[in-house]
Amino acid sequence: MDQELDEALSQAWLATAVAEARAGLAEGGIPIGAALYGPDGALLGRGRNRRVQDGDPSAHAETAAFRNAGRQRSYRGTTMVTTLSPCWYCSGLVRQFGISRVVIGEAATFHGGHDWLAEHGVEIVLVDDPECVAMMRAFIKDNPALWNEDIGE
Repeated sequence: MDQELDEALSQAWLATAVAEARAGLAEGGIPIGAALYGPDGALLGRGRNRRVQDGDPSAHAETAAFRNAGRQRSYRGTTMVTTLSPCWYCSGLVRQFGISRVVIGEAATFHGGHDWLAEHGVEIVLVDDPECVAMMRAFIKDNPALWNEDIGE
């Protein structure tokens, strides 16, 4: 990866994903956002969970960011930034396409597949961002049935 990741850059990239999560919440959806950055640090694509808005159970934030990035010759050296630990579906996407690094806003409310990703050579950066935690805790408290649907419970 060309782009060295420090705390300031992690926070700047995470801000893009947080903006997507806020937009999804404002639309009546699940507040999870993501962004895919290239090896040079360029924003390739961004997206938010749109399961509710589109009635599509596969419309997760990471898949939206990935789709919005369009075709890339290779995903080696790219960084997926997400407000929440990626579920198994999105973790599979990261592995399938060889995304090199995942920056995670928080894993306190949901611990997805990021340990598995790390075991398979994906660099994991867990930010533990208070805003991401607060946004998800409030959503889960206010929408337990929808949250359980989203995580397959």
